[in-house]
This record gives sequence, structure tokens and C-alpha cells, in this order.
Amino acid sequence: MSDHTARTQPRIDIAEVGDALLGRWKQERLESRALAADPRLHTPQGTPMSEHRERVFEQLRILVEENAIQRAYPGDLGGGDNHGGNIAAFQELVLADPSLQIKSGVQWGLFGAAILHLGTRAHHEKWLPDVMDLKLPGAFAMTEIGHGSDVASIGTTATYDPETEEFEIHTPFAGAWKEFLGNAALHGRAAVVFAQLITRGVNHGVHAFFVPIRDADGEMMPGVGSEDDGVKGGLNGIDNGRLHFDRVRIPRENLLNRYGDVAPDGTYSSAIESPGRRFFTMIGTLVQGRVSLDGSSVRAMQAALAIAIRYGSERRQFPGASGRETVLLDYGQHRRRLIPRLAQTYAMAFADERLLTVFDEVFSGARDTEENREDLETLAAALKPLSTWAALDTLQEAREACGGAGFIAKNRLTGLRADLDIYATFEGDNNVLLQLVGKRLLTDYADQFKPGDRAAIAKAAAAQLGDRVSRFGLRQMGQSIADLGQVARSVESLRSTEAQRELLTDRVQTMISEIALALREATKNVPKGDRLAKAIAAEDAFNAQQHKLIEAARAHAELLQWEAFTEAVEKLEGEGSRQVLTWLRDLFGLGLIERNAAWYLTSGRISGQRAEAVTAYIDRLIGRLRPHALDLVDAFGLTPALLRAEIATGIEAERQQEAHDYVEAQRAAGTWPVHEKELRARAKAEAKAASRVEARAGAKVGARS
Repeated sequence: MSDHTARTQPRIDIAEVGDALLGRWKQERLESRALAADPRLHTPQGTPMSEHRERVFEQLRILVEENAIQRAYPGDLGGGDNHGGNIAAFQELVLADPSLQIKSGVQWGLFGAAILHLGTRAHHEKWLPDVMDLKLPGAFAMTEIGHGSDVASIGTTATYDPETEEFEIHTPFAGAWKEFLGNAALHGRAAVVFAQLITRGVNHGVHAFFVPIRDADGEMMPGVGSEDDGVKGGLNGIDNGRLHFDRVRIPRENLLNRYGDVAPDGTYSSAIESPGRRFFTMIGTLVQGRVSLDGSSVRAMQAALAIAIRYGSERRQFPGASGRETVLLDYGQHRRRLIPRLAQTYAMAFADERLLTVFDEVFSGARDTEENREDLETLAAALKPLSTWAALDTLQEAREACGGAGFIAKNRLTGLRADLDIYATFEGDNNVLLQLVGKRLLTDYADQFKPGDRAAIAKAAAAQLGDRVSRFGLRQMGQSIADLGQVARSVESLRSTEAQRELLTDRVQTMISEIALALREATKNVPKGDRLAKAIAAEDAFNAQQHKLIEAARAHAELLQWEAFTEAVEKLEGEGSRQVLTWLRDLFGLGLIERNAAWYLTSGRISGQRAEAVTAYIDRLIGRLRPHALDLVDAFGLTPALLRAEIATGIEAERQQEAHDYVEAQRAAGTWPVHEKELRARAKAEAKAASRVEARAGAKVGARS
């Protein structure tokens, strides 16, 4: 790129774009980043697990001292009543040490938050002050080794005894043991235990109970057992372990009774009549874990790309036409590996800001409606899977893009990759979460029709699919004729915001209507009144459509990310920022279409020529964005103290410049050795020249004779 071209290209305003990425809770994020840069919160690479665990536990005390964990708690108990700001700040702690981040999340975002959101005022006053200042370390005992994501089916029981006014907490079989619990192996003194509440012979479903597990000396309480999970694939600064209970007795008052209570005589009461709705309401109050992981994953992606793109802008490999080795990021494939992931990271960052806004609206009470809570749960279940998967993918690609340097632990990519691996399955397995989103999409689709008139679903779906065959088949033929031999014309209609929105939206709607039709058709021939046969047919049909449903949910989440990106771009005031980020948004949107080209082709949405044009235009966009890559990662605002990766400090540029200066100095002094190839080339050239002279001389002699 010439100097003139560089001067005339639009440039982003790094400060403006950086502010857009920091979002509404900019101040809280910057405060947390300053803390994450504190060496006291860092753990040297290779620290043994036992030392790492103790170091992280002591680091929790630093968070307390720095007032870093109190934001979400009630103001009259020393908190800040700042729910959105709390999660925003928490997300930044992944840059310090993921083990520290997640252990603090266990203490204050799970254990403490369960007491806050599932308990009542008496519980808050009794336990939260000690939870907040770490006098009462705790575990969050929901997951069981035999049930995982199926919380409603857990085996642990809490049976009420009216004679003693106590609950008996019991794990009746090994599959009911609570597993993978942070703070369980060493540090926890109490646990919020989720168990089936049984009173008067009736199971009222899953409720939460405050259960002491260790005394002040760290000894296990009677009837409570603990086992250490030992070394894990990552996050080894956390003392994960199992808990099991052998008829452990706790006072009736230890039931966290915001949504369900038991009177001294054993009578159960709840303001929420439906057991299913009660369960999902209780679980929904703990959605902040998914919100936290979504933004934390984005931050890890930003760190990985900041490291890889800075290194790729300096590292040189293989001589180019100029004679000097070529910068890695100038290779087409290297750009293809990193710049589309940069676009994806921006999309996910803006989507996370939208998710965090809805979360704050609900938990602050500003818009705490049932509809908004459902939207929050669906949005979190949609975005968390995509960002956690993308973080693992981006960290691995960045590692490989940095070659051997990326494999060195001090450059952090391998450590972050190992620590974030578990993000894909905790706080909800990603595929299970997307299935929940898919079910919500099916419900919303069905709600378009009159109650009881479910036949209209099949009719509408069939009409839509028939319309697709006729109308979209003709559209595809028209595209082929119009696009023939014209790449620019092929892609022109896809560059607009509305065209991208239509294609991405249409894919979600069509996939859901196809699934709805298939589910309807699977049960239409079942004899009326045969409920069992109908239930079996429905279950079989759902399993047959499960993969498609999860893919539809994924498409829906990608659409949400694209919309959030588009909304953020439209708010930018700087012309250069808006132009460059529009290219980046287009790269994200067209990348989704390219990735799902088979669907768009077989569904008749685009022609073969147009599909080829999408790939060609993506390559042009990547080339256009190449000069802006460093600006785009600089806008993340991740300082050397936050990245702590040697290869992102400019050291490679120094090495390359030193090598270049050395060679040039040797050449100038005439001491640079001649390469054998060059020597052979000279000899060959000299031989050719001599041959030509000899030939000319012979020609002259012949002419004279």
C-alpha cells in the first residue's frame, strides 16, 4: 500500500471505538482492569496446584480490600446495588487469572448470589456480611455427578421433620453426590445445596438450602463428606471437589424461602402455584453466571487477537518480491485466519453489552417483568454457547498463528485456552442451552396462532415451504441470469444492511417453520385418545429434529449478534470509524452466509454465482481491513500489563529491525557473504554473455568470408 493510499484511507477513531466497546459500564470496567493489571493478582506460570489454590484464596481477600466484589449487594449491607456494573467488572478479571475470576464467581456470584436472590431479608442479614468480607467462604452445590444440566431431576433430598422443625439433607446414592464444586475441596465452610424438598410425603421440587459443611477449624461437619477433584484441564487455582450428605440436619430457617416456604407443622406454601414455573423462576435468578461467561469469553478473544495480530504485524517469514521477508499478516491465509475472527469478536462484544443491559433492567427492578425475564434467560442461553465456543476456537487459532511462540506458556495463549475449556459446559452445557433457545423459538412460532388451532401451524409452515419452492426457485434462476459473469453485480445486493438482515432472519424463520411442520406431521396419524402413543411419537420426532433445532437456535443467536453489531455501528459519529466498522460488520454478516452457503443454495435463497461472489467479496473485505487490524485491536484497550505476553510487546519488531540493520550494515561494508545461489546465477549470466559475444564474433567472421 502506497503512502498516498494510506493517507486517503478512512481510519477509525480508536478512542471512540474503544468507548463503544466499553459500553455503559465503562467506569466499572476500567476500575476492574486497573485491578487486573495489579501483579498481586497474577500467578506465575507453572505454579504447583497446591500453591496456586492458596494464592488464589488470598487474592480473594485483595478483591474485598479493594471493594471489587460488593457492587451487586444491597446498599444497606455495604453493597452498591449495581448489578450491571458488577458483571461488567467481573468479566474483566479473566485478564488477571481465570482461576481467580471463577473462584470469586463461586464465592460472590453463586454462593452469595443464591443467598441474595433465593433467600429473604433474615437470610441476608444473617449471612451476607460474612460472605461479602470472606469470613464465610462457600460452595454452590447444584450440579450432581449423575444429572449435570438436568437440575430438575437431581437426587439429593431435603425431607422435613415437623417434630424437630428440621430438614434432613441426604444424598441417597453416588449419582446424587454434588460434583465439580469450587470451594468444596478445601476452603468452603458452608454450601447452598439444591435438593428435592419433601414434606408431608409430597415432593415440591428443587429448592435451595444453606448447609454448614466445615467448622471454624476447617474440619468437616458430621455427616458431610468431601473429595478433592485434583488436577483438572485448567483452572487449577480452584479447589473443585465433591460433597455428599448422610442425613445432615439443618434448621427449618435454613431453607432459602423466597419462592417456597414450609411452616413449622410441615405445610408447604408458595406464591407461584405451578411447580414448573416455580422451578424456572428460581433457576432464572441465577442467570448471571451465563451473562458473566459470555463477556469473559469475549475478553479472552480480544486478548488472543491483540497478541496474535500484533505479533503477526511484526513477525517476518520467507523473502518476498522486495527481497525482504514478508510480514505474516500480509499473507492471504494468515489474514483469513485472524481478521474474520476479529469481526466475530466485535459482534460478540456488542451483543454482550445488549445482554448485560437486559440483565441490569431485570435485576435492578427497572424492567423486572415476566416477559423481560424470559427474554433475559433466552438471550443468555443463546449468546453464552456461541461466545464460549468462539473463545476456544479463537485462542487455538491465535496460538497456531503465532507458531512456536504461541505455545510458550509466558505468551498466555495456551493457559487461557486450557482455563476457558470448561466454559463450554459449566453454567449450562452449550448444546443444552441452545436446545432451550430452540424450544422458545418454537413456542413463539406457535403463539402466532390462535390457542387450540395448532393445525394452523402446519398449514402456515407448509404454505411457507411451498412458497419457497416456487418463489425462491424462480429467484435463484433470476439471480443466475442477472449475475452471469458479473461478480460485482452478484455481491452488490448482499452488501446492504437490509439484504443481510433479510437473509439471516429468513434462515431462522424457515428452519423453525420446517421443524414445527415435522413435529406436527409426526403425530397427526396417532389415534386420538392414545396419549402414550402420542407422547412417544412426539419424543421420537423431537429427537429426530434435535440437531436441526440446535442449528436454528445458533442461527438465531448469530442474528442477534449481527443486529447488535449493526446497532453499535449506527451510533458511531466519526465517519472513519463508521466506515471501517461497517466493513467489519459486513465481514461478519457475509461470513455467516458463506459458512452456511450450502443451506442458502439448497433453499434457493442465493444462486451459485452469488455464493461465489460472497467468498470473493469477503477476501476483498479482509484485504481492505488489513491496514486497520492494529487499530481495531488497539481499540480493545488491553495494555501490556493486562496481556502480559512477551510477543505482544513489540519485542519481535525489535528483533526484526536488528536483523535487518545487521544485514544492511554488512552489505554496506562489503562483508556480506555471497550466497551460493547468487554465485551460480552470476556464473550462469556471465557464461550466457560470453556465449552471446562468441556468437556475434562468429557471425561477423562468417559475413566477411
